[in-house]
Amino acid sequence: MSLEQEQKRSEQGDKEWEEQLRRSKEADEEMTRKARWARDEYKRQSLRAIEKGHVAGLSGHFQKQSHRRHSTFIEPSVSPVSSNEVRPRPGLQRAEPPLYRRRQSRRHSSTATQPLMDSPAWVRTPRPNSREMVILWFTEEQKPKQAGYERNSNAIAPWFHGIISREDSETLLMNAAEGSFLVRVSDRIWGYTLSYRTASGFKHFLIDASRDYYSFLGVDQNRHATLADLIDFHKEEVITTTGKELLLEACKRTGPSVDFGGLFP
Repeated sequence: MSLEQEQKRSEQGDKEWEEQLRRSKEADEEMTRKARWARDEYKRQSLRAIEKGHVAGLSGHFQKQSHRRHSTFIEPSVSPVSSNEVRPRPGLQRAEPPLYRRRQSRRHSSTATQPLMDSPAWVRTPRPNSREMVILWFTEEQKPKQAGYERNSNAIAPWFHGIISREDSETLLMNAAEGSFLVRVSDRIWGYTLSYRTASGFKHFLIDASRDYYSFLGVDQNRHATLADLIDFHKEEVITTTGKELLLEACKRTGPSVDFGGLFP
């Protein structure tokens, strides 16, 4: 092949690559546009449902909470996840004065039993940016929902480990059987991470708890009223159709005393 022919072939290859790149960019832009439209449409439908006094797919108990949540939280868009933990989700930011209003209400108001986060002094921020904030969120929002407890019980579930790192969770699961699992509080989103033992390693599934239900991010469209409901559901139903992950055995806590990372002082 002559030099001229080789040059023409190279130019043709460049044109084909540029055309593929252009089509790929157009496809990405179209997907982004559709995702934005779907997100906006979901918000419109949600607001319309709230105005009518209900939210489709939620139980009556959680319908009562929805309007209040939409007034105090900013819900950002979320990218689907696979088995790895992903980008941050909304956080909870403390306003000044921090806990004074809570203490005062205990003495002078009958509303002391309401979560402090329902106060206008609390707003959503892009992410939980400190351990203190994670503990505050769990105490104010999740404890009243019995998150981390066994169903209809005051006993902490054996699968709940509180605030531990990804590395610690894998250490605990290292010698466990396939299908063993534990749940820990995530420091990336307002929610949890389910760490799962596979035949060859580990998987970490994010659980969104920023709304009035619990659901896996990106891999499962089922919504559950409680964290225990989600766990019990996936003892019988696989998390993903490809991995066929079933929650077979809880990885129990070890050691004489466990403080759950400060969640239960």
